[in-house]
Amino acid sequence: MEEQFILRLPPAVAERIERLLNDSSASSEDKNLDMVFSEDGRTGTFVIGNDRFSSSLLDLPSVVESYKTYDDNVLIKTADIGQMIMVREESDVVPEAVEYRHGLTPPMRDARRRRFRREPDLNPEVVRRVERDLQNIMAGGTAENIDILLSC
Repeated sequence: MEEQFILRLPPAVAERIERLLNDSSASSEDKNLDMVFSEDGRTGTFVIGNDRFSSSLLDLPSVVESYKTYDDNVLIKTADIGQMIMVREESDVVPEAVEYRHGLTPPMRDARRRRFRREPDLNPEVVRRVERDLQNIMAGGTAENIDILLSC
């Protein structure tokens, strides 16, 4: 498995990096790319050329699988990705939570709340009673406090 991450950039910065990767005659000042994280490991600074952008390491609401192909026919899984580095411009809002609630695509908007089931609220006494009843039934007996009606 390879080590991979998702880097989410503002559109202007993404275009700048794409030009840098595709154009071999790019200026030397733009070729300076750096990512530095602070002591907490969650916030940091992304540097491209002389420009600095704040960044955050965020957990995704679900695991994303990454694949690659060598022959355009067979896909090979290369990694499970559970975190994303989000680079922000100065005017963008700083995320307060450690988890990015919205996933990577529009259908995953607020995914944790909308798509994943919450733990049911169970009364421990009911669970103990059902456990006892199941053990009685498996031992050849009947459940307690149950009336059996036979109809013909």
